[in-house]
Formats: sequence, structure tokens, C-alpha cells
Amino acid sequence: MKHLIITSIFSLYFLFLSAACDEQKTKNEQEIPENKFPPVETQNPNTDYTPAFVGQTRISGVKTITPYEAKVISTEFDSPWAVVFLPDGRLVITEKGGSLRIATTDGSVSGKIYGFPEVDDRNQGGLLDVAPAPDFTTSRLLYFTFAERTPKGSLTAVGKGRLSDDETNIENFQIIYRAIPYFDNSMHFGSRIVFDKSGNIFITTGERSSLETRYNAQKLETAHGKVIHITPEGKAVPGNPFINKAGALPEIYSYGHRNPQGLDIHPVTGELWLSEMGPRGGDELNLIEAGKDYGWPTITYGIEYNGNTIGDGITQKEGMEQPVYYWDPVLSPSGMVFYNSTVIPEWENNLFIGGLSSRHIARIVIENGKVVGEERLLADEGERFRDVESGSDGALYAVTDSGKLYRIAKTN
Repeated sequence: MKHLIITSIFSLYFLFLSAACDEQKTKNEQEIPENKFPPVETQNPNTDYTPAFVGQTRISGVKTITPYEAKVISTEFDSPWAVVFLPDGRLVITEKGGSLRIATTDGSVSGKIYGFPEVDDRNQGGLLDVAPAPDFTTSRLLYFTFAERTPKGSLTAVGKGRLSDDETNIENFQIIYRAIPYFDNSMHFGSRIVFDKSGNIFITTGERSSLETRYNAQKLETAHGKVIHITPEGKAVPGNPFINKAGALPEIYSYGHRNPQGLDIHPVTGELWLSEMGPRGGDELNLIEAGKDYGWPTITYGIEYNGNTIGDGITQKEGMEQPVYYWDPVLSPSGMVFYNSTVIPEWENNLFIGGLSSRHIARIVIENGKVVGEERLLADEGERFRDVESGSDGALYAVTDSGKLYRIAKTN
């Protein structure tokens, strides 16, 4: 009888222990997210700044499970800067020197299309972004940003023109907006264009890179270092946050930006997201809200290229927004796009950003306004990825500074 009691006690003990282990295993499985890996960045950072919150930098890595392949479908481009789809499924691609090309998704490329004013194509300037008007099918209007050079200096200009019926020329080109003031250098033009759901236009501008102009990003009387919100005619959109503020440019939507070259609207939430190049370290991904100050150059997670601190060397200040995410070392983020397809399921609504000095495309997984995963695509290609576009065929298309057009698609 005693032996039976002891056996029963041990049986109950092991049953309890097994249940406890199963419970702990389940708990641990819940704590370790599926398909999560160490952060993709393994190099030492440039600074010892502390992030404002967990996950603001060096988030867990993720890996694409769906088989895909990247293929170069053309090498014919001269310093391409932007790639975007037309309604008929073809691609329009700008070239910095002042020309436009049209390509098909199988790699056929048109001749050079001209019809633009003289562009300042030194260094970071040139013919930059392009976006078809919402009514392009009937109007054939394309909108462009470019670096305009004059005797007074250069600036980011916005213009529009009609693609001729024979697609050999841009007709009746008209400048509708200039991001004043002029400044005589050829750096930090920003220059992405995105149409909002109302048919108005968001434009990014840089602060022109010089110490002389750097603090213009904080000044509401200049258009340097801003997100601009204008109508298709180049006027301030009614309801802009500073439209009634004395001394402020009414077209300003947000400010405190360094050199934002990536801009897109989330396909589900409608949020406006922006990537911008920081200095040495401190590249940022920002969620843009009307009227907000994004801090440059007062706060930054980067340092000067010579290693000195910037300003007071602070990363946070009341009244200034924190980046949702930052990179140190830098990504050098250029054009970006949300993947608006389900062909590769784990990519749905993910953000893809072209990396220049980093020489890869960054896949950024965003949930509830936070970055929760990062992956590097095409890192073995050794290319400076200038812009990325999402196609209705479920593929990504990317252009590189060396003149290549990539198609990145699910393996058949």
C-alpha cells in the first residue's frame, strides 16, 4: 500500500512537471517570433548614442521564405534616378542628364525623350523624380522634379509637361514650383514626388548640404529641408498647417529634414512615410504628420563626416519628432516603395528602400507604425540602388546608378 502511494505521488509529480515544461515551452515559443534572426547590421556604429526606444535601430532580421529571383532586364540607362509605372503597365525612367526613357517589363527600352529646361546635373543634381498625373490616360501629363541652375544659383524645381502622342518629346513643359531660396551648389535636392488621394502633390526638398543653409531646415520662411504640399498648379494646398502663419511659406507640410530622397503613402493606412539621408550615421525613416518638426539639424543620431558632433550633440528635444527607425552605419536611403501585392505574401505592405553606399535594397517590415523586421536584398550585386517601384504583376523593379534595371519577382 505504501509503495502504491509513493508511486502515485511520483506519477503526479512527473505529470505536473511535464505540464509545467509544456507551458514553459509554449511561453518560450510565443516569445521567439517566427522567422526572426539577428539584426542584419553587424558593423560597429559611428556613435554611442542611445536609441529613444527599443527597436529604433538594429531590429531583428527577417528572411523571405517565398522563392524569388532578381534579373537584370536592361543595362541601357545613363545615370537613372527614378522609375515609376504608367497606367498601361510600362515604366518611365528619368536620367540625370535631362532625358526620359520608357521601358517594358521585359526590358525593351525607348530612345531618349527630351523637352526639359536645362538641368543642373552636377553631383546630386539633374532631372530627378517623375510621377504620372492621376488622369494621365487622358491628359498624358507627367510631373517632374529637377535641379534648376540659374545665375542666382540652383534649387529644386517642380514642373509638368505632356508626353507627346508619338512618345518622342515632352511638350509644353512648365515650371509650377521652386523651392526657394537659390543657392550655388549642387547637393541635397531631395526631390521625390507623390500624389495624394485628392490629386495634390507631396514634394521633398533637401537643405542643400552647406553649413550656410543647414539651419534653413528649421526656418519656415524657406523651402529647404521640407515636405511641400502643393496643388497640380503649384499652389499651397488649402488646409496646410502653416497656411495662416505669418512669415511662413504656406506650402510647407513638415520641416526639419536633411536630404529626403524616399517618399511613399502606405497602401492600407494612408500614412505618409519618408526616408532621409543623415550625415555620418543617422539615416532616418520617418512617419510624416502635418506641421511636425523632424529635428534636423538640432537633433540627430549622426555625426559630422570628420567625426565631430553636430550642434549640441543631442538626439532628443521637446517639440521635435523621433525617427521611427534609424541606421548607423548608414543605408544611404534613396527611392522607396510599399509593396502593394500579395504575390509574395510576406512582402505585403512591406517597405522597400534603395540603398546607395550600402549597396542593397532594404526590406522593412512595419506593424502599427513600428519597424519590426529588416532584410537585405541583392546585397551580392554590388550596386547602388537609386529607386524601387512595385508593379501590378507582383514584381519589384529597381534602377541603379550604373544604369541597370532589375526585375525582382517570385520564381515560377
